[in-house]
Amino acid sequence: MASGKIAVIGGGSTYTPELAEGLIARAGALGLRELWLMDINPRRLEIVGGLVQRMVRAGGDPFQVTMTGDRAAAIEGADFVIVQIRVGGNAARAVDERIPLEFDIIGQETTGPGGFAKALRTIPVMLDIAREVTALAPQAWVINFTNPSGIITEAVHHYRTRRVIGLCNGPIGLQRGLARRFGVKTEEVRMEYLGLNHLSFARRVFVNEKDVTQDAIARSLERADPAEAEYIQAIGMIPSGYLRYYYAREQVVRKAKEAPRTRGEEVEEIERELLREYENPALAKKPERLSLRGGAHYSDVALAVIESLRSDGGQEHIVNVLNQGAIEDLPDDVAVEVPASIGAAGPVPRAMGKLPLCIRGLVQAVKSYEQLTVRAGAEGDRTAALQALIAHPLVGSVRIAAQLLDRLLEAHRQYLPQFFGG
Repeated sequence: MASGKIAVIGGGSTYTPELAEGLIARAGALGLRELWLMDINPRRLEIVGGLVQRMVRAGGDPFQVTMTGDRAAAIEGADFVIVQIRVGGNAARAVDERIPLEFDIIGQETTGPGGFAKALRTIPVMLDIAREVTALAPQAWVINFTNPSGIITEAVHHYRTRRVIGLCNGPIGLQRGLARRFGVKTEEVRMEYLGLNHLSFARRVFVNEKDVTQDAIARSLERADPAEAEYIQAIGMIPSGYLRYYYAREQVVRKAKEAPRTRGEEVEEIERELLREYENPALAKKPERLSLRGGAHYSDVALAVIESLRSDGGQEHIVNVLNQGAIEDLPDDVAVEVPASIGAAGPVPRAMGKLPLCIRGLVQAVKSYEQLTVRAGAEGDRTAALQALIAHPLVGSVRIAAQLLDRLLEAHRQYLPQFFGG
């Protein structure tokens, strides 16, 4: 790194201690000298940042930690800007989850109308962040963990800068799970992985370059519930867990409607408990409770990508990047989730050929929805917003799409300046 500076926008996130743990372990390899944590919530930043400072001290002070509410100061001169924001917090997420259920449609933070609403709130903020990065740290790479990761990455690519890589812990989680099942190291497992963020598939699996796809499928079936097993057997691939919202939609909706709380409300409670733990002045390590929050391997995937960018190593990682012909059935200028060789010049996606016919229609339909959502979120285009919901396979009704759009826009009016001004 030129300056040895990493900025984390959304540094008050309860995920940050996991990131800090990885940074402490890799500080020398990364040449890290400064970690800037920025957040709009000063209380959360004080609590989370305080724990991070104690962790760094316990780790021998390999770098300096600065906490700030000034986004420009955090970004200026940084080599990497990690973004992990949630516009509207978990309260907005709970709204995203509850409103679609009134129409018997799943409300999930990345998939369907819930992910759509989150994208509309988030895109303007992400474009502002990317604008500041371009002005204040033009050499920096934006490492995006903000959901829905593929849509946000595509929006930043189209409207601000191509120096952005979208990440998700799903692919590395699957890779590590397969490594455990085969009794090998993670790096000995390679996957032909293709699709979109949270709509992706391991088409083939290799262990030490030997094709073990059928064995991997058999081992996945041993762990699958009946609905997932039926889907895996039907398509002959290992799907992301988020495909459940499509192949078992009725069961998922019914379960969500019967649940006393939404996932967002559960997470809000987990975060309150985590923040109480983080306040303990004797705590100087990531607490076990953080595993309940989700996001396993978050630090690993982010820092592995940063290290590849810094070292120009050309290592392969599964990331969200511009397609550039990697998937032949999708436009070149849209975000896809595929293996990419990553060096100092950025990611180069691996050619994956055509989508298998059994998933092609679904992936293309969801990509159309994503493209329309990007346009709606960036430009405040209400027609594009309506078309996005109509195009989404989980909606499938013009009448419901129109009602959902009105409800979601009004519910989040304060976060949608592109539609309501301000």
